[in-house]
Amino acid sequence: MKGYLQRLLLLLTVVLLTNTVINAQTVSGTIFDDSGNPLSGVSVLNKKTNAGTASGIDGTYKIAASLGDSLIYTSVGYKRNGIKVASFTQNIVLASEVGTLSDVVVVGYGTQRKGDVTVSIDKVNMGDLNKAPVRSFDEALAGRVAGVQITSSTGQPGAGTDIVIRGNNSITQANSPLYIIDGFPVEGADNNLINPADIESIEVLKDASATAIYGSRGANGVIMITTKKGKAGPPVVQLNASYGLQKVTKTMEMMSPYDFVVQQLERDTTTNNTSNPTYVYLTRPGRTLDYYKTAKAIDWQNQVLRTAPMQDYTLSLTGGSQNTKYAISGNLLNQDGIIINSNYSRYQGRMSLDQNIGKKFRAGLNTNYTFTKQTGIAPSQSTNSATTNIMYSVWGYRPIEGYEVDILNELFDEDVPGANDYRVNPVLNLNNLHRLQKIKNLYANAYIEYNILPGLKFRTSGGITSYNRTSEAFNNSNTQYGNIRQSNKVNGGIDFFERNTWINENVLSYNKRFGSHNIGLTGVVSMQASNYNVYGISATQLPNESLGLSGLDEGTVQAPTAYTSDWAMRSYVGRFNYNFKSLYYFTASFRADGSSRFFPGHRWGYFPALSGAWRFYNEGFFRNLGFLSDGKLRLGWGQNGNNRVGDFDAYSTITLPISMSYPINNVPYRGAGPTAIGNPELKWETTEETNIGLDLGFLNNDITLTTEVYRKNTKDLLLRADLAPSTGYASAFKNIGSVQNEGLEFTLNTKNINKKNFQWSTSFNIAFNRNKVLGLNEGQNFMLTNIRWDNNWQNVPAYIAKVGQPIGQMYGFVSDGVYQLSDFVDNGNGTYTLKADVPNNGNSRANIKPGDIKYKDLNGDKIINSADYTVIGNGSPKHQGGFNNNFNYKNFDLNIFFQWSYGNDVLNVNRLMFEGNGLNKSFLNQFASYNDRWSMTNQESINFRTNGFFGGGYSSRYVEDASYLRLKTVSLGYNLSKAALLKAGIKAARIFASGQNLITWTKYTGMDPEVNTYMSALTPGFDWSAYPRARTLTLGINLTF
Repeated sequence: MKGYLQRLLLLLTVVLLTNTVINAQTVSGTIFDDSGNPLSGVSVLNKKTNAGTASGIDGTYKIAASLGDSLIYTSVGYKRNGIKVASFTQNIVLASEVGTLSDVVVVGYGTQRKGDVTVSIDKVNMGDLNKAPVRSFDEALAGRVAGVQITSSTGQPGAGTDIVIRGNNSITQANSPLYIIDGFPVEGADNNLINPADIESIEVLKDASATAIYGSRGANGVIMITTKKGKAGPPVVQLNASYGLQKVTKTMEMMSPYDFVVQQLERDTTTNNTSNPTYVYLTRPGRTLDYYKTAKAIDWQNQVLRTAPMQDYTLSLTGGSQNTKYAISGNLLNQDGIIINSNYSRYQGRMSLDQNIGKKFRAGLNTNYTFTKQTGIAPSQSTNSATTNIMYSVWGYRPIEGYEVDILNELFDEDVPGANDYRVNPVLNLNNLHRLQKIKNLYANAYIEYNILPGLKFRTSGGITSYNRTSEAFNNSNTQYGNIRQSNKVNGGIDFFERNTWINENVLSYNKRFGSHNIGLTGVVSMQASNYNVYGISATQLPNESLGLSGLDEGTVQAPTAYTSDWAMRSYVGRFNYNFKSLYYFTASFRADGSSRFFPGHRWGYFPALSGAWRFYNEGFFRNLGFLSDGKLRLGWGQNGNNRVGDFDAYSTITLPISMSYPINNVPYRGAGPTAIGNPELKWETTEETNIGLDLGFLNNDITLTTEVYRKNTKDLLLRADLAPSTGYASAFKNIGSVQNEGLEFTLNTKNINKKNFQWSTSFNIAFNRNKVLGLNEGQNFMLTNIRWDNNWQNVPAYIAKVGQPIGQMYGFVSDGVYQLSDFVDNGNGTYTLKADVPNNGNSRANIKPGDIKYKDLNGDKIINSADYTVIGNGSPKHQGGFNNNFNYKNFDLNIFFQWSYGNDVLNVNRLMFEGNGLNKSFLNQFASYNDRWSMTNQESINFRTNGFFGGGYSSRYVEDASYLRLKTVSLGYNLSKAALLKAGIKAARIFASGQNLITWTKYTGMDPEVNTYMSALTPGFDWSAYPRARTLTLGINLTF
């Protein structure tokens, strides 16, 4: 019996030991995302033993666990997953989280789940952005992100846009944001060089605590663009093709032949020569005034503006394995302009390759090559005379022929004096002008990543950008700039610009979880340098225009252009992230930047940032609120820098120009002379910003709301300050002055209906920003800005920046209508004398007549002059935003997007010229609105009489409310049945129709309220001869094979 019990006990011990050995095994497997890509850095926790590990670069993991143990898998941006161990091989798929606070966003040198972010970042919905094909992403970005203002100087294909985030920080320097493309910083990026279809995500970093990681160049905000990468799986081919037609949204109504002739007869009543209106229009047999009532008008707008096609084709191939992923794409875009002889075309190719090398290394390569061609002249381009602008001739050319003058087929209207009026036949001129700009841009970067230990990673990367631009201009004898009346005669020139930039960045990051504590450390060493060269040659009086630019050597060669420049920068960055139970968050960063643009002793700038967040929803007492599904309060502070001055603006310049010479024995010798004075004390411009944000989610995040309030002060402005004439220099850069911006932003996203066959979601954003000048040059209370749109107005201030007031307010006289008969003494013989107590309008009192333009006498001295100038408008909006709706019904999808701007003014100088002939030009047609003008029989009109204009300053008469609401995008798509497509080898197909700039509601009388032909912080909202904006209707198809 005893032996039996001993044997039984031994058997039980063996069984128990065997069971323990079997259970105490290692569980291993691979973790994938919902697209089949391996996920590295996923935390794996055994709840029973608290043992933990993380997946490697190839997604594999190993952890000690027994059968029946619970394993928890967590990673930023993915839904938490938990399993009970049923076998010792466990492959796991983590689903991406859906919802605004759970989205993964790209931050400086990494990614984070938006719910864990402590700073102000907005992620652009790329699905909405790509609903309608656009040439560049910024065309569709306006109104989609709170606090981001986008304006364009022109509607010309290929023209750039002006993007300002949370107001202008600098007064005289650039306010454009820094672009980070696939992790590499690019200043002054040409957004046309990126195919929108290649963009995976766009994040906008807005507050200083977010942008301080980029230090010297983040003061104006950061736009982070991540392009598409390959994914594990079989090859996927996608074809996006679209064809559209563009047409001008509005044309200006011009005077009819009859109204034009009547106005000309009023303007010039002389009859003693052959160039007066009476001779030109009433001496031909049968030509009475009544004849012109039925005469056919020449519609110059119709001849210059056209319906223009636009084609866009993108072909891409993506795929790969767990170790190798690739993406290849090509794009062809061709866009005719709505003005004749203008076009933009783009040829672009891109390749991305990512490769795992063993379990610890990963490497990648990303290249993008773009070739673009742009033809046509910008209508706002001129040579200091308003009469050389394109729209001056389009609007101003008379609508009917005169006496023995063929204005349809000749370059000149012989009845128009050519001395100070460069008006030409706009059709002949545009068809003969040669303007061609070619750009070749190569962007390439590569990286190597090494997982040193779990959570510890080193990444080194390098990139180059090669940008080459060739600009050609040729003016033959049938053009405005090369005709026989011009002293240069036939002329032309070629300019070359080349810029090469390289960058190297080395990033060491460490992320670790200690129980409820999560920490992240990031260190960066970055080096960047750039050089550029400019060369140009031109010649005038070319004897053989048929040779074009090939005949430059036969003409009078002008002084060539040639210069070179370079800059370099080194940076050190550190960041610390802390997260306790996804409840309390803290981030601190510090960046040191050294720039070659400043003298030693001032080259280094230091930019700290702190931010924190309380995700109060995770507190137990908030979870009892049934309507609340998420909530986070954020607070951030930081400093950024700006070094956007010329590469050598801190240095004095001595040159040897051809114009500088001195005689020795009556023989001229070239001499060196100072041309610019430097400032050895020049240093970084600094922007300091505080931001408070609140993120809320309601009803299972079907409703999310983000609110931001901020204030930022920019000091030590890099300001081009006026110098005393005694210095011998007009201006120099100084660190003087300061600017403040403060604002409020709201973003609301809702899922209104979410049924099986019907979904409706809405997004809304609105942003308010106020800026003001806090200081200028020593002892300077204001700064005036002139605009050189015409020689007669180049010395007249149009804008003012005044301490305590917004940047770039419009400046001039306050309009007081027109002089009425009650302002005069009736002399009884048909003449009138201005009463002594009535102020003049700048003209001599004896020359002022009833119906003349009238201004308010603000200082009460009865004399109108510059002492009566005041603020008459503001080009910055009080608020702006967007409203987007997405509808899905079965296989149909519909997107409707509205954009608006409210409270911004435009100085409409077109009216100064074409609503009263402010420059007093002969036979210049006028807008039809000037048919209603003051006369003895029409004394109620607010428009002054013919010849009743007197300048001396801009006036509020030409300042208009340019607020608008625009139906920006409508897109209707249909996804074809997959069952039918699979038989043809097609995985998915969507056909769509879309429209851009469909309807605009505005009080603005010009062609488009979204205009800014002289774009700068000091001169917002100036409209003179802009390229008209187009309405685009498109049909397209998206195919996936």
